[in-house]
Amino acid sequence: MRVERIVDPGDERLADYRDLTDVALRRVLEPAGGLYIAESAKVIRRAVDAGHRPRSLLVQEKWLADAEALAGDAPVYLVAPEVAESLTGYAVHRGALAAMHRPTLPAVPELLASARTVVILEDLVDHTNVGAVFRAAAGLGADAVLVGERCADPLYRRSVRVSMGTVFQVPWARLPAWREATGQLHAAGFRLAALALADDAVSLDEFAADRPERVALALGAEGDGLSRAALAAADTVVTIPMAGGVDSLNVAAAASVALWALRHPPHPHVPLRTAPHAGERSEVGHAQDLRSGRDSASR
Repeated sequence: MRVERIVDPGDERLADYRDLTDVALRRVLEPAGGLYIAESAKVIRRAVDAGHRPRSLLVQEKWLADAEALAGDAPVYLVAPEVAESLTGYAVHRGALAAMHRPTLPAVPELLASARTVVILEDLVDHTNVGAVFRAAAGLGADAVLVGERCADPLYRRSVRVSMGTVFQVPWARLPAWREATGQLHAAGFRLAALALADDAVSLDEFAADRPERVALALGAEGDGLSRAALAAADTVVTIPMAGGVDSLNVAAAASVALWALRHPPHPHVPLRTAPHAGERSEVGHAQDLRSGRDSASR
């Protein structure tokens, strides 16, 4: 392990770690620089175990031992707590930080070839939600996640942290525009199910009871929901029956409910609930209310 002690936060060797709290800046710098930041020894370990390579680590003295097994041939920059805070913009209290080389993403057809259940995220802008969906995908048996062209970066620091490192576990790729994406999904034998509200929507219970062999679940952005292009591309619109006067679910919660239902379809002798009771609504909270035009996103 090559340890380099650095006392100046302006040292050029630390450029990868500068201004981590500036989200807009990092969204541009990290992909363009072919890197992402992993935070905490546990997350870095998951990244390394997944085959990702660190290009450097940033640690304080009390976490130096943790870095030894993680760094490989990469340099370890040892700094004082005040240097780390001045550099990153926040008090670093989760242990090591690592600047990691971004892996090459697989092509969508390659990802779909061996998958049975896929989650599609169209234009989610909240990194916390992206990370939470990846965690649900890992825990509830999704084989892959496809993210839209404008979707928040799954490898952004907050996404990685919220996912508990499952962004390294669940294969993912960037989805092209719907016209091309629909052809790729259908060629691989997938049925595209849009989680949204529409007059012709089927309940999740009904859909899960007779689930297709291969399913791609599309979830839309916070606020606006799925785009018209996504809804037009869908083979089926699926809705989650709601109760108790609650009219919305967070996008990650909706993904969790849908994935669980697809793994645990209703017993054939249990009556399916295909419509909400009086006074209730049936919708996924992040989807746009197509009948009224009202945004029914989680608030």
